Amino acid sequence: MQESSSVSDLAKSLRHELKRYSPGEKLPSSRALVERFRVSPVTVSRALAQLAAEGLVVTRPGAGAFRAEPRAAVPAVGDTAWQEVALSADASAELVPRSVDASGVVVSLAAPPAGVIEFTGGYLHPSLQPERAMAAALSRAGRRPGVWARPPVEGVAELREWFARGIGGATTAADVLITAGGQSALTTALRALAPPGAPVLVESPTYPGMLAIARAAGLRPVPVPVDADGVKPALLADAFRATGARVVVCQPLFQNPTGAVLAPERRREVLRIARDAGAFVIEDDFVRRLVHEDAGPLPPPLAAEDLDGVVVHVNSLTKATSPSFRVGALAARGPVLERLRAIQIVDTFFVPRPLQEAALELVGSPAWPRHLRAVAAELKHRRDTMTAALRLHLPELALPYVPSGGYHLWARLPEGTDESALTAGALRAGVAVTPGRPYFSAEPPAPHLRLSFAAAAGEGEITEGVRRLRLACDEVLGFR
Repeated sequence: MQESSSVSDLAKSLRHELKRYSPGEKLPSSRALVERFRVSPVTVSRALAQLAAEGLVVTRPGAGAFRAEPRAAVPAVGDTAWQEVALSADASAELVPRSVDASGVVVSLAAPPAGVIEFTGGYLHPSLQPERAMAAALSRAGRRPGVWARPPVEGVAELREWFARGIGGATTAADVLITAGGQSALTTALRALAPPGAPVLVESPTYPGMLAIARAAGLRPVPVPVDADGVKPALLADAFRATGARVVVCQPLFQNPTGAVLAPERRREVLRIARDAGAFVIEDDFVRRLVHEDAGPLPPPLAAEDLDGVVVHVNSLTKATSPSFRVGALAARGPVLERLRAIQIVDTFFVPRPLQEAALELVGSPAWPRHLRAVAAELKHRRDTMTAALRLHLPELALPYVPSGGYHLWARLPEGTDESALTAGALRAGVAVTPGRPYFSAEPPAPHLRLSFAAAAGEGEITEGVRRLRLACDEVLGFR
């Protein structure tokens, strides 16, 4: 984070100084910039690369950096109004319009403005990511024979075997497809299992990215409520009967956003209900590797208990590593596997082999279990810090369930709270929070906030972020 800030600051200074140079004139050497601005050579290199990408600087190997020639005049922008007609012309024939609101996804992906504490992120803070281990894995992978060769379309065999062992039960490497992360796997699964216009049962609340996938595919999300023990089986059965759906998407472990774990007796019921309905369960096991230190033994994936090919299992390495380490897996048994395979090949061909080989190097290294243990301890500490701060400073926010895994808390706001106004007020106070509305596919039963503790810099920032949220609540909701 500090290196990124230094790069931005240096680029800003150099951008200002470029006015003193004529087009084609050489800039000071990298060594001179290092000495003058007291930054590292890497910072200088990245700042110059940023200016080159903006078209302000031209770098010539062995010669240095030069001010670029002035850009040609930008042509006038044409009229794109015709696209509104083209994009909506077929909407009348669609059972479910395919226009997509991605705002609920963007909230967790976009970096907040400088100085704003991030309670929105869906990934580990850089200080928690195994950067050295990933760099070493990439380096070792780059030296593997054939690393740049075309991989098998299903994925490298050893990596498929590793994912199969993690899923357990009767799953073998032959049942696994390597994917470019969990989002890609969910997209493939939904496209494979439901035709456009079909209903798909979803937990309520649920992950906005999955709702966006469903709507982009022309599917109709139908909510099934979740409580502290996971999705409610009786309501799930009712939803299957009422809609004729053939797919339900479920997060049995540390559900997003509630953090709930599907209770043992409900696990059997969900599988039985889906099987009786002739339906598939897409199991999004997205956060198994972000268990907290005090969690105790975890239940196995639903796929490990499924004998009849009901479950299509999705999991990924991304949440436990880095948002850029996009390696995941799809697992299924029976004829559905061939359909999943065909759709993935059409969409992406395959996951780049160097990334698959790096994943193998990473998970096979001694650094991997050490990293998971360190993350488990730190996430527990952060969860406890945020929970204590909320109970001390914001007792008006209810925490119906404090999970022992994952990276966030789901807080219920007082009745009548305007989530949008509070979210905007929090941003003015210097903390970014996620409103609850995008997590519901239909009308929400109450206002909520999702508060991530994984993306913040540490304990001090979490405590300060809650303090700022208190100020926002005082301003917008009049708590005091």
